[in-house]
Parts: sequence; C-alpha cells; structure tokens
Amino acid sequence: MAEWRQRRRWRMGLVLALLLALTSCAIPQIKAEERLFLPITAELLDVYNLPPQTFEGTTIGGLSALAYDRPRDRLYALSDDRGRFGPARFYTLAISLADSDTGQPRFDTVTIESFTPLLDAEGNPYPSGSVDPEGLALSPRDTLLISSEGDVGQNAPPFIGEFERQTGQILTTLPLPERYLPDAPSHPTRGVQNNLSFEALTVTGSSGGAGMTEPFRLFAATESALVQDYNDDPSQPLNSRFLHYLVGDDQTTLIAEHRYPLDLEPSGAVVNGLTDLLVIDPGGHFLALERAFGLRGLQVKLYQLATGGATDTSSIPSLAGDVSGIAPIRKQLVLDFTDTPLAVDNLEGMTLGPRLPDGSQSLLLVSDNNFEGDRATQLVLLRLKM
Repeated sequence: MAEWRQRRRWRMGLVLALLLALTSCAIPQIKAEERLFLPITAELLDVYNLPPQTFEGTTIGGLSALAYDRPRDRLYALSDDRGRFGPARFYTLAISLADSDTGQPRFDTVTIESFTPLLDAEGNPYPSGSVDPEGLALSPRDTLLISSEGDVGQNAPPFIGEFERQTGQILTTLPLPERYLPDAPSHPTRGVQNNLSFEALTVTGSSGGAGMTEPFRLFAATESALVQDYNDDPSQPLNSRFLHYLVGDDQTTLIAEHRYPLDLEPSGAVVNGLTDLLVIDPGGHFLALERAFGLRGLQVKLYQLATGGATDTSSIPSLAGDVSGIAPIRKQLVLDFTDTPLAVDNLEGMTLGPRLPDGSQSLLLVSDNNFEGDRATQLVLLRLKM
C-alpha cells in the first residue's frame, strides 16, 4: 500500500510539473493592449508633389480630404476653398502606380480630369464664405458625404451633408446636436471652435451604386475641443468629440458619441488637432491622422483607434473638467512621420487606395498647401499591412 501511494504521488507531481511547464512556456502571454488593437504597420513609399496650378478657372489647392472610388478607379479630392479661388468644389483625379527600379511602388502619373462645384438645394453654387469643406467620404449608395466647418464669425453653422456625386448638389443634411452649434457669432459659450470643427469623416462599406438602400454607418469628429469642452491647462490633453451615425434611406440617427483625447499640444503650437478618420474594419477600429504645427515645425502622426469600451458622451454637457471616469477611445501609434526618410507637409486627408503591384493595400494621403503660391500639394503613398 505504501508503495502504491508513493507511485501515485510521483505521478501527480509529474502532472503538476507538466502543467506548470505548459503555463509558463507553451502558452504565450498576451498583453491587454495587443488584444485591443489589430497588428497594423504602415510603410511610407513615395511622395508626389503636385505643383501650384490652375484648372478650368480654379486654383488647385487647399486639398483637405480624399475618397477613392474603387469601381471607377478614380480619386476625389476636396478643396477647402471658401470661394476665393473658385466655387466650393472637389476634383476628380486619375492616378497610376508603378514599381521603381528598386521594385518599390511609387506614383507613376497623376492627372486632374475635372472639378465639380458644390451646389445648394436649389442647384446654385454656395455663396462665398458660407461653407468651409473639410471632410469627404464616398457612401455605399454612391453619394458623397461632405462636412463643412462653417464660420462662427459669419454666422455660418457647421454641417454634414450628403451630395450627388455626379452633379455636386446637396440632397440632405445630417442632424447635429445643439451642443455643436455656436450660440453667438462672437464669444460663443457652446459649439465648435472656429476652424476647428468637423474635419474628419469616414463611412463603412464602399460604393455600391445609386440603388443601394441598406443602412450604413458614418463617423465624424471635430478637429479639436468644443467651446464648452475646452481646458486651458496645458498639462491636460484636449478632447475632440467622435460621432457615430446610422444612415438609412429615410432616417439618420446619432447612435453614440465618444471622447477622443488629442496628443498634448507641443510647446509653441499654433495648430493642433485631428484631421481625418478612416474605418478599417467593422469591429470598431479606425486610422486617425493628427497634425500639429508651431515653433517646432510640423508634426504628423498616424494612429490606430479602438472604440470598444469607450463611454458614450452624448449626455455629458462638458469635457472640460475631470474626465478620468469617462473611458476614451484608445489610441496606438502606427507611424510618426518625423521618423520617415521622406519629408511630408501639412497632411489632412487619407483614403484606402488601389492595390499595390504586390497585392498589398495602399493608403493615400494629401496635404493642404493653404493656397500658398510657392507651396506644392503632396500626394503620399504608403503600404498598409493589416
């Protein structure tokens, strides 16, 4: 009996040792952050400088958003011109990619084919100064979603509108909560800050043709904090608001809203904020483009976002105080452009582009030259691996 008990203890000890070995060695230890984000990398491949030029009576510049039309293999580029150098408009571009002598993909040709003016509900161009086009997305029903930052001083409110792709005429506007609308042209106590309004816009899905009526999701975000959310403590990051809409054939509903923490403003920053968003999967993952400019020069960073678990802030009147109990959208750095070999400018727009020659996914970005006559507009090509 004693011998049997000894053998039993020996076998149990062996089993425990094996279990410990499996726990400590065979099973990988995964950090919570690794489970939250997708394994994404972005490689900068090429920069194409579009020289200052005119096209059919308009000055090409101020390009602040991109949308790639995969079925037609065309690129739409939105100008943020408020009517100084032509009507509010977007351009249609044809681009081609090729391999360089080293086998690395690059821009081959970039051709501006046409421009389309944005028209109001009566079919007229918008009056000068009444719109500030900044965000652009191609919807699954073959329309264009365009956001305007508005102009607080001119009493021109911000809006997100759905436009016909072929004619540029507005079809409808999305409902905006009152908290986004400035309550006075001077010294407002609520609403978007001037020129820091709806800069980022993205939708789920791709163009499915004008007959498609299935609901889709639209996401928008302010470039920086609302007036009532502004915190002047430089040690605390400002918070943008991120909106989630469900867009149907007959009704559009704001589903939720979240806190998006910006990077801390660099010392001496003149401009700092979120310039674009891009949906990358149906599970709440996005790419986000942040840009800062000031005494230290230009800083541009590409982040991956994870929205799962973020607090719905739609019932929170202000984000200016203690926000420690308000779970934010989580961010993970994908690419800091200061660490890349090619210099980039004031990047403001991005879209998933055509497949690269090796079959991988391209990411296209565009810079806003602010209509400075000697400043080129950049198209930037990256390889995105997911």
